[in-house]
Amino acid sequence: MKNILIIDDEEKLRGLLARIIKSEGFEVFEASDLKSGFKKMEIKEIDVVLCDVKLPDGNGVDFVQKIKSAFPLTEVILLTAYGKISDGVQAMKNGAFDYIVKGDDNDKIIPLLYKALEKVQLQKKVQQLQKRISDKYSFDSIIGKSKGLEQVIDLAKRVSKTDSTVLLTGETGTGKEVFAQAIHENSNRVGKSFVALNCSTFSKEILESELFGHKQGAFTGALKDKKGFIEEANGGTLFLDEIGEMPIELQAKLLRVLETNEYIQIGDTTPRKSNFRLIAATNRNLKTESEEHRFRLDLYFRLNIFEIKIPPLRERIKDIPPLAHSFVSQFSAKTNKKTLTIDAEFLHKLETYNWPGNIRELKNIIERAVILVNGETLTTDLLPYEMQHPIEKSTKIMSAFSMQSIEKLHIQKVLNYTKGNKAETARLLEISIATLYRKLDEYNIH
Repeated sequence: MKNILIIDDEEKLRGLLARIIKSEGFEVFEASDLKSGFKKMEIKEIDVVLCDVKLPDGNGVDFVQKIKSAFPLTEVILLTAYGKISDGVQAMKNGAFDYIVKGDDNDKIIPLLYKALEKVQLQKKVQQLQKRISDKYSFDSIIGKSKGLEQVIDLAKRVSKTDSTVLLTGETGTGKEVFAQAIHENSNRVGKSFVALNCSTFSKEILESELFGHKQGAFTGALKDKKGFIEEANGGTLFLDEIGEMPIELQAKLLRVLETNEYIQIGDTTPRKSNFRLIAATNRNLKTESEEHRFRLDLYFRLNIFEIKIPPLRERIKDIPPLAHSFVSQFSAKTNKKTLTIDAEFLHKLETYNWPGNIRELKNIIERAVILVNGETLTTDLLPYEMQHPIEKSTKIMSAFSMQSIEKLHIQKVLNYTKGNKAETARLLEISIATLYRKLDEYNIH
């Protein structure tokens, strides 16, 4: 039931208004002055306040500010016997939902009340959504208690309250975007936009358009104006993932934006401003990339204000069990299965695996196992072949005499990791796609 508070020193009018509103099915509370009205608000959750302007202990127009400061989700409708334009303007500036004249506008009160309640409900839903997002991406949601992870979380917490640029480094799949989200949610920009762009996903031309936006007709296919991610992130956070993959021509433009907060859309000549906080991530060594002229040294120094290196999963063995159990619970619910248990040997295999794909690989393996399981326990037969039959140390020494067997096994592992994506496999192996296909034929890998 929605709670309505009427504050008016005219008892008869207040009572009449209360009966009308109660007939709509609302809970109604009454007060004869501002002080007693505010006390009721401290005790009861009030959705809408109907408040007279002239009261024995103050002015309703000024009282709006006090209400909105203490109860920002509560809407206030002011009632006055004599409407003054100046009062109405000031009331709206103070945050009132509306300002109406008694008697003349009595027929407007109920429809206006419903409109105010719609706004209250919408604001509550937004607040709940923001809370769920905040809970999901808070530092407390990052699973693990290993010393290395706790040190990283401590660094991230320290920098989150500032506006400093953050560079997240570490292998693919270590959770860099999770940390970027947590930094944003723990920052002064929480509630504003968090915009993420993967720099390895697009060609140079498309990436430039995605980043800076474009004007209609700027190039073939530009049928209308398009906002870029830099504009979308205004007031909030821009997360550039895989920034080491950004074409060097765009790096100079990004550097200028970081130094001046100004950018120009493609096809435009007028500079625009955007106040955003940058968090960048990469699995490359940007210092080495800079020394070899594949990444601008000046941009590297501009990004490397506060670097956080996220440790790979193989250095966080202690975190594997809680992560595994969390993923099992998540995917059990997703596939409408009872909460599954994990066999001790299954867990042992997870703890002794090298995890080249880190947390992302662990998540994928658990999802696959949950889909395949018939019983209520995850067992080792649900794991990929290379995890069920790891190479023993003695085998590794013997295999050193045959580089081909090592190379074949490595290619198979990378193919498994990329789920058969040959272009991505070639990139990770740092060989051409033609060389990869030749080796697949040579080793009879299908």
